Amino acid sequence: MDNKLFTPGPLNTKLSVKQAMLHDMGSRDKEFLEIVKEIRAELLIIAGLTPEDGYDSVLMQGSGTFGVESVISTVIPTDGHLLLITNGAYGDRIGQMAKVYGIRTTTLNYRENIVPPVEDAENVLLKDETITHIAIVHCETTTGIFNDIEGIGLLAKKYGKVFIVDAMSSFGAVPIDMKALGIDFLVSSSNKCIEGVPGFSFVIAKIKTLETCIGQARTVSLDLYSQWIDLKKNNQFRFTPPIQSILAFRKAIDELKAEGGILKRSERYQQNYQRLIEGTEALGLRTYLNKEDQGYIITSFLFPEHLNFDFTRFYESLHQRGQVIYQGKLSDTNCFRIGNIGQLYLQDIENLLIAIKEVLEEM
Repeated sequence: MDNKLFTPGPLNTKLSVKQAMLHDMGSRDKEFLEIVKEIRAELLIIAGLTPEDGYDSVLMQGSGTFGVESVISTVIPTDGHLLLITNGAYGDRIGQMAKVYGIRTTTLNYRENIVPPVEDAENVLLKDETITHIAIVHCETTTGIFNDIEGIGLLAKKYGKVFIVDAMSSFGAVPIDMKALGIDFLVSSSNKCIEGVPGFSFVIAKIKTLETCIGQARTVSLDLYSQWIDLKKNNQFRFTPPIQSILAFRKAIDELKAEGGILKRSERYQQNYQRLIEGTEALGLRTYLNKEDQGYIITSFLFPEHLNFDFTRFYESLHQRGQVIYQGKLSDTNCFRIGNIGQLYLQDIENLLIAIKEVLEEM
């Protein structure tokens, strides 16, 4: 039996999703090209968009980071100026990308437990009219905090800036009104809340903005514009596609629909989260974030203040019981993380809580 993965992705997937990969298919086969076309259309539906809303979806080989980098390296011109709002490792990673590509960047940097205030971003925009793009992570997987993409999105619309959202750990489980917020580029991955397997990322892009990106790409393989043109023309990837991952994703979309869509999946994840919080509080564990800032995708817990606590032993003992948690990634605080997404249900949370209790008592 597979271990239970209490992580933000890769996740436990349904058997039907795994079975969908048990096929060989050519990357130029008509059947495969139709599947790619179908997935691209379904992503818009999941995003609550219609073709008339002026958006399109682009699949990109590689992990979610590849998708984010394809956006950063393609959509910001040489004379562009990025306002990066970051409060965690994944926002910081966008800053690394911008530095590598020589993109002028103004960074608003916050502690991992602070939701960046919208007024801070507005103050920067008022002082510096040269800013052209704004980027932020929605659910910062470092802690599980939910950042205010609504407030920042309305700000981007007000000042006419291109708005980039890393929605890696939220898309498919947290409703996002892309049209109302004027999001130009939203990036997510096949192995997150839609519960597929790793292999590709995807970008949902405003067509008018994407059309301005011709010739701007700083890389060959991560050229988002050229990838879009080829997909739009014949549903073909420019380079070898991750065929089995795409087959699994098509099935994962079917399973999302069968569950009742984003709202029902969100409901299940929130139930998992609530039970996790109740159970861990009863065991004396404390969360890193305040409750009002905590999202329901992944939660950071502080190390217990007991002399005998050892994270390596804690992790390994849980792993021996078939329960896999996530290591911490905070800059200055010892913590571990527990996700409650993927094919996890209330009984799985109960089993994890029993295992945590046993291990803590042993230690």
